[in-house]
Amino acid sequence: MNSVASSIRWVLKGKSGTAAMLQTLVARLFIIGLNVATGVITARSLGAGGRGELAAMTLWPQFLAYMLTLGLPSAIIYNFKRHPEEESSLFSATLLLSSGLGVVAALVGVVFIPQWLSQYSPAVIQIAQGFMVTAPLALLSLTLTATLEAQGEFTIANHSRYLLPLSTLLVLVGLAAVHWLTPLSAGLAYILPSLPVTFYLMYCLWQRLHPTWQTIGQSCRRLLSYGIRSYGVDLMGTLSQQIGQVLVVGLLSPTSMGMYTVALSLSRMLNVFQSSIVTVLLPKAAARPIPEVITLTGRAARVSMTFTLMIALAVMLLGPFLLHLLYGTEFAGAVQALRILVIEVVLSSTVWVLAQAFMAAGRPGVVTLLQGVGLGLSVPLMLILIPPYGLEGASLALLLSTLARLLFVFVNFPMVLKVPPPSLIMTRQDYALIRSTLGKKG
Repeated sequence: MNSVASSIRWVLKGKSGTAAMLQTLVARLFIIGLNVATGVITARSLGAGGRGELAAMTLWPQFLAYMLTLGLPSAIIYNFKRHPEEESSLFSATLLLSSGLGVVAALVGVVFIPQWLSQYSPAVIQIAQGFMVTAPLALLSLTLTATLEAQGEFTIANHSRYLLPLSTLLVLVGLAAVHWLTPLSAGLAYILPSLPVTFYLMYCLWQRLHPTWQTIGQSCRRLLSYGIRSYGVDLMGTLSQQIGQVLVVGLLSPTSMGMYTVALSLSRMLNVFQSSIVTVLLPKAAARPIPEVITLTGRAARVSMTFTLMIALAVMLLGPFLLHLLYGTEFAGAVQALRILVIEVVLSSTVWVLAQAFMAAGRPGVVTLLQGVGLGLSVPLMLILIPPYGLEGASLALLLSTLARLLFVFVNFPMVLKVPPPSLIMTRQDYALIRSTLGKKG
């Protein structure tokens, strides 16, 4: 029993790379459970049409905020590692830049949402515009989390990740219990919890870093110098992850939007291994020698792909049962889209882990081009495939663009880093290292 308790304490409080990855994995799994619960409640209470309206209302604050990061999350991690003596000033610059960019995102949303949601009712459009007030909070929360990760404070960062969906779930349960659950009230349940969570992150970091403003100009230049070069990574990443929803909103009915949202959300749960590994990989690998970066990235990619593939096969087999059990018969039409999206997740998660090698080596421009290749294919493919094939067309467009990104990232290992791409087949050494590392507990 003491050994088990010691292992649990190590996972929850340890700061080694393995402990941080496991902390993040546990948090992501918890978040997946919370997201499943919120998805079930909203889908069964609102139906496919209501779920589509809810997605249309709540999509834009985070989407537009993440579109305007100017590469700050990656720049924060890189510069905190490169210039640890300037942490207080860098934190001040983070607050200033992310707040200003968040306000710009909010204004963009208010102006353009009526055009993007032209097939929705005026009430839905007005609510979506009102929700844009939370865009600055979305961007601020993202950069504050990156700051915590740059300091190795993965425990606090993970707390913030699950507090948001946990708060949303509690509010949704209360609304459903009193029969007040509508697209508007559900939207508020998703949007409003960002306020206390962001202030929680702000309080934690303010106590640690004590921001100073004397060299704010230099710190802003440092962040923007790296951030502008890596901005394409954030921009293309956001577009590649959410362009399907954005285009489906504009091309299909609320009912189809509801089914696509459910299939996409269920498939994206498989990202748990990739997101947990990437969260730790970049801070651990940043600014290291190239051979160390390649070794860390290759092992991470193999582990991520192996575990993701095992779960993907189960989801593909059980897809119809899962959709019926969780969301109801109204969502049965999303089965084929789900299976295509599951295959896409396995490949895209592997691509994103491999891309961290270029980020850690100070070559974010390569990752920008990588994402640009995927986006440059996915948008025209969606415009071509969605009208005749609907949900399946959107899913297939994502899969084809991801295959192109995988080829691109493999080609750039020898071209840019002058090393062969790492193998994606798990080795005995990988299994042995995992077992020995877990056995060390630290």
